[in-house]
Amino acid sequence: MAGPNPPATFRAAVLRETGAPLSIEPLTLAPLEPNDVLIRMHAAGLCHTDREAMTGAFAVPVPVVLGHEGAGVVEAVGSAVQRVRPGQHVVCTIYAACGQCYYCRHDQPMLCDMVVPNHRAATLSAGRKRLRDAAGVEVGHFLSVSSFAEYAVVPEAAAIPVPDEMPFDRACLLGCSVITGVGAALRVARVGLGDSVVVVGCGPVGLNVVQGARLAGAGAIIAVDRRPDKLERAAAFGATHTMLGGEDLAARVRAITGGRGADHAFEAAGVIGSLQDSVDCTRPGGSITILGKTDPNRLVELRFGSISGERRILRSSLGGAKAADDFPAYARAYLDGRLRLDELIDRRLPLDSINEAFEDVERGDVIRAVVVMHE
Repeated sequence: MAGPNPPATFRAAVLRETGAPLSIEPLTLAPLEPNDVLIRMHAAGLCHTDREAMTGAFAVPVPVVLGHEGAGVVEAVGSAVQRVRPGQHVVCTIYAACGQCYYCRHDQPMLCDMVVPNHRAATLSAGRKRLRDAAGVEVGHFLSVSSFAEYAVVPEAAAIPVPDEMPFDRACLLGCSVITGVGAALRVARVGLGDSVVVVGCGPVGLNVVQGARLAGAGAIIAVDRRPDKLERAAAFGATHTMLGGEDLAARVRAITGGRGADHAFEAAGVIGSLQDSVDCTRPGGSITILGKTDPNRLVELRFGSISGERRILRSSLGGAKAADDFPAYARAYLDGRLRLDELIDRRLPLDSINEAFEDVERGDVIRAVVVMHE
């Protein structure tokens, strides 16, 4: 194992039982396996998916260290690691795809035969865990990252180098909210120059769709939300029009788009009714990309006539992510002033305050809160 000696113990936020607060407690590391990377975690974003794991809406075995948006410095590497080295600044990705299975060969790394089982079992590669609590009990790895900790062990493919000048608290956001939203516009829907776009829901993902559409050179970028404060933020991220939701939403969108409807709609609210709104706002031949999440067992109904006219409905969980390419490119875009990340962060906090911050996340009072472990 190359690099400095790992810490004897380190602090982490552990989910012990569904519905309970996270427990800040000391953990130890099992020896690194050949393809492991040990990261001294500097910053981690609080995401709704982490909150869903706490409430049980996202099933995960416990005990487990939560967190999946993370950035830090490589501390040590396993004997077979070749792509990263100690001292490099990295951002974590939850999709440490193998590159060889059926889904990877068909350009669908989010469905990788290795990644999905590890996510479900809260394990790393080889189906094993590297974390132990004070009693020696194994502790799981959430989405192969577990960034709510002073240190994290991830597969080599999950540690993506970024420029050293990239601030950690902004770099961590690339791992989920940014790549989900920006990637949905650029990689999934492939918004083109001059296209019209409507984004329903202006939380962290929706705002990143807005700026992804701006980066693509879209014409009309219409942001829709129930909260005026979020619409103000959408305008700062590049929305050309902002609207409160309502029964006449589709008519208002058509009025802006020459009577046809938007070329692309993005549902980023996770509300059943907003999916129908998104479809209704889209022109014949347009695309609807679903980004929001709701109860996985909930039935979804759409008026059949609204999906006629060659409309395409897509579902994207991480913006068609190709993290090895996208993270460095997005980091450079931020450093060049083209990608807005500072404006996403409402609160920075120490690890000890994480449960309080999740209350803000639940209320929708923050776009992103970021835990800062090491300055």
